[in-house]
Amino acid sequence: MLLIPCPWCGPRDEAEFHYGGQAHVAYPDDPAALSDEEWARYLFFRDNPKGRFAERWSHAAGCRRWFTLTRDTSTNTFTNTSAAPEVTA
Repeated sequence: MLLIPCPWCGPRDEAEFHYGGQAHVAYPDDPAALSDEEWARYLFFRDNPKGRFAERWSHAAGCRRWFTLTRDTSTNTFTNTSAAPEVTA
């Protein structure tokens, strides 16, 4: 069992969270201009490093907020947690 550190609720059981994938993946400026191969690469290809890796998590069973977490993929140790920026319309 992992204890994931939510920036708002504190450490909670991993069952309360949803994994959102690699952090800091920018949406394409002009998605309509992408070829099928480029679109597939954006959607499905992600880094898979051994060591520190920035990830997006949602505390689905708690505060329901998104945040970025740095996890060491070889030890599952969490080192850095930051709140997601607020989205304004």
